[in-house]
Amino acid sequence: MRLSDETLKDVMGRFRREMENGLHSDTNPTATVKMLPTFVRSLPDGSVFLFLLQLFDHVAECLGDFMDKQKIKDKKLPVGFTFSFPCTQTKLDEAVLVRWTKKFKANGVEGSDVVKLLNKAIKKRGDYEADIMAVVNDTVGTMMTCGFDDRRCEVGIIIGTGTNACYMEELRHIDTVEGDEGRMCINTEWGAFGDDGSLEDLRTEYDREIDRGSINPGKQLFEKMASGMYMGELVRLILVKMAKEGLLFEGRITPELLTKGKIETKHVSAIEKTKEGLKKCMEILTRLGVEPSEEDCVAVQHVCTIVSFRSANLIAATLGGILCRLKENRGANRLRTTVGIDGSMYKMHPQYSRRLHKTVRRLVPDCDVRFLLSESGSAKGAAMVTAVAYRLTEQARQIQQTLAEFRLSKSQLLEVKKRMRVEIERGLKKETHHEATVKMLPTFVRSTPDGSENGDFLALDLGGTNFRVLLVRIRSGKRRTVEMHNKIYAIPTEVMQGTGEELFDHIVHCISDFLDYMGMKSARLPLGFTFSFPCLQTSLDAGTLVTWTKGFKATDCEGEDVVELLREAIKRKEEFELDVVAIVNDTVGTMMTCAYEEPNCEVGLIAGTGSNACYMEELKNIEIVPGTEGRMCVNMEWGAFGDNGCLDDIRTVYDQAVDENSLNEGKQRYEKMCSGMYLGEIVRQILIDLTKRGFLFRGQISETLKTRGIFETKFLSQIESDRLALLQVRAILQQLGLDSTCDDSIIVKEVCGTVSRRAAQICGAGMAAVVDKIRENRGLDHLEVTVGVDGTLYKLHPHFSRIFQKTVKDLAPKCDVTFLLSEDGSGKGAALITAVGCRQRQLDAQQQ
Repeated sequence: MRLSDETLKDVMGRFRREMENGLHSDTNPTATVKMLPTFVRSLPDGSVFLFLLQLFDHVAECLGDFMDKQKIKDKKLPVGFTFSFPCTQTKLDEAVLVRWTKKFKANGVEGSDVVKLLNKAIKKRGDYEADIMAVVNDTVGTMMTCGFDDRRCEVGIIIGTGTNACYMEELRHIDTVEGDEGRMCINTEWGAFGDDGSLEDLRTEYDREIDRGSINPGKQLFEKMASGMYMGELVRLILVKMAKEGLLFEGRITPELLTKGKIETKHVSAIEKTKEGLKKCMEILTRLGVEPSEEDCVAVQHVCTIVSFRSANLIAATLGGILCRLKENRGANRLRTTVGIDGSMYKMHPQYSRRLHKTVRRLVPDCDVRFLLSESGSAKGAAMVTAVAYRLTEQARQIQQTLAEFRLSKSQLLEVKKRMRVEIERGLKKETHHEATVKMLPTFVRSTPDGSENGDFLALDLGGTNFRVLLVRIRSGKRRTVEMHNKIYAIPTEVMQGTGEELFDHIVHCISDFLDYMGMKSARLPLGFTFSFPCLQTSLDAGTLVTWTKGFKATDCEGEDVVELLREAIKRKEEFELDVVAIVNDTVGTMMTCAYEEPNCEVGLIAGTGSNACYMEELKNIEIVPGTEGRMCVNMEWGAFGDNGCLDDIRTVYDQAVDENSLNEGKQRYEKMCSGMYLGEIVRQILIDLTKRGFLFRGQISETLKTRGIFETKFLSQIESDRLALLQVRAILQQLGLDSTCDDSIIVKEVCGTVSRRAAQICGAGMAAVVDKIRENRGLDHLEVTVGVDGTLYKLHPHFSRIFQKTVKDLAPKCDVTFLLSEDGSGKGAALITAVGCRQRQLDAQQQ
């Protein structure tokens, strides 16, 4: 049992290897030192006293009695639960018992969450309430208790009935927990060290006999060699063998000496006392009936010393492994730290603490260690952890309260659908059209493609910061084909917000460059103009701009026919001629593109920078256009839905802030709640508020966060990706200049998800109103229809399309809606509308 320093350093090395195994996710399942995360991330920084619990039904009764005495039974206080057994934790208030130790064996507890079991017991009593905020291992409680008095304390050890240790590990090294910043307390559960056989060369026949007679053979082998629960029994087994061999008590062996548990650890402590140890030894042995001599007492005292010394040495070796780990983590030549310590063995044994300290200093001479006895046990530490948990829970509650405004119930979404339907009717009727927010603008597109379209067409696509020019070659016949060539041109901000003449001159310059590129400047091609802004059309080739959206603000355009503005710019260029046949909204272009592949497509949706929809309405319902036969595509311009205040009850202060800071305050309110151009800005407004309240970024609002538009919607898509770990989310935030912790990343991810979910849902509510309108128009019990969809938000966001589609299904259950993604954008649709327009022209000419 005597261990040399060389052997102890070897044990220290073996323990270090098991620590590494416990920290890594691939080796953790087989590791004996489990290195369980506790989700305690910092040492105490203030004084809070609550109370702690220690076991289930009985505990619930004790707690009730305690609250009675303290006259606090009518209060729902936060509770810290010190539970000194190996548990797997995924958060502070959850702990699944891995296995019982220290002779506990209550049935039905292993593999269960002990917090739920305690809550159940408290609920069964029914005479008080308790809010269990944190489950704390006794080692963690000890470290936190001592850490209150000494901020250097970053290790906690229990040496009593059982033995265990915890310490503050760098979060980046804990594979089993997401995150890389700061530290987290690890409960090593070192009692199981050696369960894999790594201590077999050090175990004695007495250790093996104790293990065989235990309730958990083969488990907790280190604890059985070093803890107080087994020390007296180790001494008894050695004395029995010595007596049998005639080395003690003249060979006398009594029934008492052969009785398990007759020598306790407290007896070992009493025997080793310097002055009265031999006298105590005589008394203890006499009670065992062995009639000891003075020489026997000296020998027994020596046995006790060897057993307790081995315990102190083994604990010193494993503690040395932890201290070396801390020193390496810091990259320091010398470590200065404090070890908080508790337990009856350490406190009561007369020589134990001195031996432990001396061996530790000998094994790790480059560590200056202060040992601090926990005078108030682990209760104070548990209370401190609970206080932190309570603060974090309250913070989480306030964050959830903030985000609750964005979480719309089904009844609220049905109300949005109902209001959209009201606004649709107002836009269609002649007497209310002028004041309607959803304008329901006629497009003069009366049919979808029939397959006879043929020829070469030019298409322009203007709807955002990029502008496309396309050549579309449509071939009819048995094998219909569409061949497309295009170039993308940027529109600088100064042009978007300059004069109308500058904007259209820039567009014509891009067309000229494209025709040069294609070698077609001499051809007079029919042209379709996709113009993704609200226009009042009086014919297929005439459209008056109602209002700019999506950041455009070019002067002298609103109230003008944009087709004429384009024609005039072409004339100014004097380089080529074009036949402008059709002005097309991008939603209409999308619908036509998809209808070419799927004739059942009668609805178009854009969910991208902006948001809008179109659909085939019965002509008789479009009162501002003459005629009652057939159908016409209506450009809803639903982005302005809510401009009359009908959505104010679901608009948040953050929506209002985004609106107030926009170029078109008070307009396009629905679009500002659900389109890609604004979602990032809503998120930024929320983040600013949460930071001001101290919930994010350490309460520091950076210059980056103050910058309008910095949080682009593409970042929402990236952050919300299911494949992205929090570490990657944090990297994205750092690219944005936001110095975030992993906790910040969790909050930011939730904010993004909440904002984008609402966007998808209210967009879905609008679409449900549209498809139900079509179904009712046609007097059908059930409608089958296809919606053509385009837009970066729908295409690139990881969850938008799924949530949107589910919302439509939930809110319009009588409609079987298929969603078809437009792969070719609205440019192809513009060319198809132009082809249909050319065909109609020819028919009109023949009839005349």
